[in-house]
Amino acid sequence: MSTRLACVVFDADRPRFVADFWAELLGWGVTVDRADEVDVAAPDPDGLELALTFLTAARAKNGKNRIHLDLASRSIDHQRVQVDRALALGARRIDIGQGAVPWTVLADPEGNEFCVLEPREEYVDTGSVAAIVIDTHDPLRLAEFWSVASGWPVEHVGAQVAGLRSATGLGSWLEFVRTPDVKYGRNRLHLDLASFPTDDQAGEVARLRAAGATQVRSSSVGGAPGQVLADPETNEFCLLRPASYYSTV
Repeated sequence: MSTRLACVVFDADRPRFVADFWAELLGWGVTVDRADEVDVAAPDPDGLELALTFLTAARAKNGKNRIHLDLASRSIDHQRVQVDRALALGARRIDIGQGAVPWTVLADPEGNEFCVLEPREEYVDTGSVAAIVIDTHDPLRLAEFWSVASGWPVEHVGAQVAGLRSATGLGSWLEFVRTPDVKYGRNRLHLDLASFPTDDQAGEVARLRAAGATQVRSSSVGGAPGQVLADPETNEFCLLRPASYYSTV
């Protein structure tokens, strides 16, 4: 039995508005368009990217998000073009205490932080999204949990950063960066996992709990019934039953 990463979910005041921003920035398309949910994904249905899902959730943003996206670039000129494009689409530059760094920190139109990275060898074949980044007090511990949850192996571990990647060696990284910040309230971004069609969801919940997850509540998210859990650092995530429009990565 196993589960797979399905999408990165954003709570949004205006789902279609912020989804349009990300679709334009990444060159992706809208695959689901409902009043309470909008999904965007790479144009190729067999592509390597995880989908982004935007759900209606009118609540104030409280401090820096614990999950953010890092965007890849092919050259310094490409990085500048991406930053300029993001700003033209409604992003803004922000200071989260990053100091003098080679990447650019921005916020989308609803204040969600993201980074446009300088060219890096490890991200040359990731596609638009270089990494999904999660703040953590213990990178290795959280990486080990999410390796069990996603089926992705731990590819690198350091004192400050641990990273997972699909066994295919393609697509975005899932990275865990050490930070002293304390989590307050529910995350505005979270990950969705999906069961495979032949798997028993109750068995998958039990497997994830044995790995360190806690069950938060039952819920129906984006029309796909599922369970809401939290990882060992209380980051919420959803275990969804399979749905045809989710990424197969």
